[in-house]
Order: sequence, then C-alpha cells, then structure tokens
Amino acid sequence: MRDTSPKVRLTDIFLTFATIGLTGFGGGMAIVALIERVCVKEKQWIGNEEFLHGLAFGQILGPFSLNTCTFIGHHLRGIRGGLTAAVAFIFPSFILVTLLSWLYFTYHKLPHLQAALKGTNPVVIGLIVVVAVDMGRKQITGVNSTLMALAAFAATVFLKLNAAWVLVAAAAWSLGFSLYRRSRN
Repeated sequence: MRDTSPKVRLTDIFLTFATIGLTGFGGGMAIVALIERVCVKEKQWIGNEEFLHGLAFGQILGPFSLNTCTFIGHHLRGIRGGLTAAVAFIFPSFILVTLLSWLYFTYHKLPHLQAALKGTNPVVIGLIVVVAVDMGRKQITGVNSTLMALAAFAATVFLKLNAAWVLVAAAAWSLGFSLYRRSRN
C-alpha cells in the first residue's frame, strides 16, 4: 500500500498546532472543531474519515483534543510528527496556564477574568453543536448508523455510561454486524 499522505515539514506541523493550541479556547470538542477545520478542510492534511478515526481513538485514551493532534501529526510524519504536534499544541496552554496561575495565586481572586471566562460558555456549546451536526451529516447516512448514534446518545446522556465503553460497544456491534452479513452472503 502506497503512502498518499502529503509530505508536510515538521516546522509547518509545529506552527499549525501551536496556533491551534494558542487560539483554541473552550477545551474538548470546541478545539476539535478548530482542528477539523484547519487540518481537514483548510490544509487537507487528513481525510474526514481518518480524522474521525483519530477522534475515536482519542476518546478512548484521555485528553482527546491532544490525542487528535498527535494522531494527525503521526499521520503526516510518523512518530516525529506526532511528538511535534503534541508538544506544539500543549506549549501555548502550558505557558498561558502557568502565567494565569501565577497571577491568580499572586493576586488571589480575579473576578473580571472569571466573568470573562464564564461568558464564553454559550459560545463553546455552540461550537460543539456545529461540529456534531457537521460530522453527523457526513457519517450518519443510513438506518444502522442512525440507530447507533441514537443509542450512543442515550447511553451517555441517560445511562451516564463512559464514552470509552460506548465506543467499545459500538466497535463490537459493528464487527458482529459485519461478520453476520458476510456469513449470510
């Protein structure tokens, strides 16, 4: 199998993910929306389906926005690309949180900062909805995927199941369904 991924310089990977790390506010899915826009739509470094696979892997293993950056960096340049993307993504946050922590503990409470951050919550929720709708339109195409999406939603919202268990169940269901269809043909 021939590698068709674009050859991207480590410097470009670093600058892109440092920019995402610096400008991506809201955490989690809000940052994933930014990663998807930049890496899938604008730069076309990775396809939508591969991006979703990286996002799924990232959900299983912890901080999924960081894991998604690492996945894309690895896709582009192997281990060095993954490490470069991860370090670049973390670096701005590390510097900013270190500075804000120093300010907070030096000057105690910062009510203006707390008020400003609280005001961003509706925007973050809006970004998450935009990403969910966009990904849903591309991936939920038939009855089976619609039922799986609804089941995953119900399992996480109503049953309060961990996302990792929902992903494992979905993978097992998909594998079983695929094996069943093959045996019938």
